[in-house]
Amino acid sequence: MKERTNSFRGENELELTGNLDGGQRRVNRLALAITASLVVVSCVYLALLVSNRQSALFGIGVLIGITLYHGSFSFPSAWRQFIVERRGSDIRAHALMLAVGAGLFLPVLAAGTLFGTKVSAAAAPVSVSVFCGAFISGIGMQLSSRCACGTLYSANGGGISMIVTLFAFIAGSVLGTAHMVYWSVLPSLGSLTFGDTFGAVPALALSWIVLGGISILTVVVERRRHGTGAPPPISVSSQHSLVHGPWPLAAAALLLAVLNFATLAVSGQAWRVTSAFALWGAKAVSATGIKVARWPYWASYDNAVALAAPLSHDVPTVMNVGIMLGAMMAAALAGRYAPVWRVPLRPLLAAAFGGLMLGYGARLAYGSNVGAYFSGIVSASAHGWLWLLAAFAGSAVGIRLRPRLGLPIESGVPASDR
Repeated sequence: MKERTNSFRGENELELTGNLDGGQRRVNRLALAITASLVVVSCVYLALLVSNRQSALFGIGVLIGITLYHGSFSFPSAWRQFIVERRGSDIRAHALMLAVGAGLFLPVLAAGTLFGTKVSAAAAPVSVSVFCGAFISGIGMQLSSRCACGTLYSANGGGISMIVTLFAFIAGSVLGTAHMVYWSVLPSLGSLTFGDTFGAVPALALSWIVLGGISILTVVVERRRHGTGAPPPISVSSQHSLVHGPWPLAAAALLLAVLNFATLAVSGQAWRVTSAFALWGAKAVSATGIKVARWPYWASYDNAVALAAPLSHDVPTVMNVGIMLGAMMAAALAGRYAPVWRVPLRPLLAAAFGGLMLGYGARLAYGSNVGAYFSGIVSASAHGWLWLLAAFAGSAVGIRLRPRLGLPIESGVPASDR
């Protein structure tokens, strides 16, 4: 069977030792029972005490977590594969996800409503702040070996590295909100969505042309280095299992596009992750007596409402918790729920420093690989493409810094096709 690099191993190499030997594994029944119970209780709680909408969004988050885990979906290692090894299969999976997502999003965004729910694009200014934030995020992704959604799951259900990255991400996010007043006055072209400028059909055609061009470029570069053609879009083997995983990467990409669209249909907004981290940190800082509510960032109406309301009313928070529980369920089903609590010091410092950069950069860029890149591009927002360029450049810098912190440059070890 043809071999490929497992991008999931690349994103979580600090916690994967001994966990991907390809052998038959038994379901971790205790972990599965606990996580499944938490999912059911959370769904009922949200439905009864918040709203059916929040309960549905939590369920979507659970499905996203399962998909991320079983699909071994990674943003940092996909770029590292291409930059270091000139392997582009994972980037082509990203392009597939974005192309399908744009096809779902743009007609609905043009209509303005879906099933009676008002929908809005994930748009942000094309600005110096976004460029710098994305560049910083790109470095942070490579140092922490995680992205925004990757911070919520790992190959074996968690561990010290994941926790350190998450807390550092939260701290960086809060710091970013404190400094936004300075970044927001830097040069900006304002928000620009191609759907509003050119119409839904031309915007969709433009998105598909660019994504197709990126895919073709990766094939050309890969053939020059390795002399091989592009693999089939979805390769299914006897090792794939719907329940226990793994799933073909392209299948996971398609599911993520559909689940992002489901998020839009239920909440009226595209999938977001990092705004919840900023909110969690702001609430924690407020608890110490610091008047976070007086900061300009938190004084805006939407942010002030989120800061004053319970976390159960915040859509990204509810979905993030769902993602974590969904990934834990998937790890238990795969027989790989075994959090790692011992990590060498230098990689642990890399996780902390990378998490800080991810959090700070995400606030400057109005999101990270999900809210700015994924949701921004499928909304045909120009800032999503700016984020892609700047974060890719930052990743190239971050890759060069990895050896200094005891991290391998390679994206991972060979693994069978998913």
